[in-house]
This record gives sequence, C-alpha cells and structure tokens, in this order.
Amino acid sequence: MNKLSTYAEITWCPGCGNFGILNAVKKVFSELDTKKLVMVTGIGCHGKIADYINVNSFYTIHGRTPATATGIKLGNPELTVVGFAGDGDAYGEGLEHLLFAAKRNIDITMVIHNNRVYGLTTGQFTPTSPAGFKGKSTPRGSPEEPFNPLLLAFCAGATFIARCYSAKSKNLASVLREAINHRGFSFVDVLQPCYTFFNTYDFYNERVYELEDHNPSDREEAEKRIKEWNYDSDGRIPIGIFYRESKPTFDELVLKGLNPSKREARFNVKCFLDRMI
Repeated sequence: MNKLSTYAEITWCPGCGNFGILNAVKKVFSELDTKKLVMVTGIGCHGKIADYINVNSFYTIHGRTPATATGIKLGNPELTVVGFAGDGDAYGEGLEHLLFAAKRNIDITMVIHNNRVYGLTTGQFTPTSPAGFKGKSTPRGSPEEPFNPLLLAFCAGATFIARCYSAKSKNLASVLREAINHRGFSFVDVLQPCYTFFNTYDFYNERVYELEDHNPSDREEAEKRIKEWNYDSDGRIPIGIFYRESKPTFDELVLKGLNPSKREARFNVKCFLDRMI
C-alpha cells in the first residue's frame, strides 16, 4: 500500500474513525488499476482522504460529490469512480444529489463517513444525530429525530446498500470491495466516530454485529434488516451488505456503448441529447 501513500501530513484528530476508513480504502484501492480510478470528495473532515491517497482525485463543493462523480462516469465510463462524503455533506445539503444518483443507478460508489456530527465546524448536529444531541448549534439538545439513510437509499432505488463500522476494518474492506465491483449505484454508510466532538466508540462496540444468513437479493428481508436500527435507539446495529440487485445502469442507458472521452467517438452535445430522448 506504500505506493498509495502521499507526502501530506495527516491532520485528523487522534482516535478519529477516518483512520480506519483510510486504511481499508488503501487496501482495496491497491488491488485496482489506479490509472482508471478516480476518487471524488466533498467538504468536511472526510474530504482530507483525497490528500492521503495517491490516486486521481477531485474536490467538490459541499454536497455535490454524487453529481460530480456522475459527470466523471458519463465522461469516461471506463473509469472506476468512488465518491466520499460526510453525513452532513451528503445527507444535509447534498441529499437531493445522493437520491438522484441512486434513482438513476449510475455506476459509481458512494462512501459516507457518518460520524453523526459536523466535526470540521466543531460539533453541530446533522441529519443522523440522535434526538437530544447537545452541540454548538443545539446546546439544549436537538429536538429532531434522525432519519435512516439506508432506508432513503433503498426507497430511491440504490442497487447496492451496505453499512459498515470504521473499527471493523476487515468487514469494511470486504464490503468496499464488493461495492466497487458492483455494477450500478453502490451506497455504503460507514459509522465513523468523531473522537473529539461525538465519541461513539463504546456505543457501537457494544451494539454492532455482522449480518449472517442474510440474503441481500430478498427485497422484503432487506427492508426489514435496514429498519432494525433507525439511528435513534439503543438496539443492536447490523453491519454488512443489506441489499443488492442487478439492473441496467444510467451510463449504459445513456451512452449505449459510446465513450465520450475517446476522440474517435465524435461526441457532441446534440449526440448526447439524442441519446437522452
């Protein structure tokens, strides 16, 4: 994995769950053709991962990781495109982009660093923070209930849905490998403790368990397991692959075998519009 390391100093807080994600991602990326790999990141602590892995990368503005990743995939469908976003980044300002990427089944992978807090801006609540969360923006406790991002992705049409825990590196690497190899929109929500502003290690260590004897192709069973923990209770927390199905991707339907990045394709706006109609 040394070839994927960079000169950049890692500035995450000691104990940050992002270290676990970084190690798992580097392990999986080392198995891929990095010349055809692009990682896209948003705004937040998670975004620094682009500085720490030596592959083609693109920083986007807040919430736009799925939209940018979609554009890259349509521009060159031969690329493997992996997007990284935070829970505030993806589930807050960027939620519409995430849901439409799932709806379209664009062949990209989205990895969400879900620490359930705005860590970079020092402790505000996010869409997945538990009710009563006390932070900079809610000193008396948040009155809002969190939503279940896996259920949102499921209803939007994601064809690969998983949840991982950054402290379970073997499971995380295994799921990421499956997600990237899946043809279609892959959604991986990673429970990633923010040691400084929302330390959830003990909470997760007591409750997280790996899915076993689960058929991810059974839609009814997948929904049941997705709803087992709704980010608002003290119950057990399953991790692993919840749902997987195969169907045509957005890039296949739009491009019909054409690669816009190749000069001989003679791609232009009119050609693109003709294929969209």
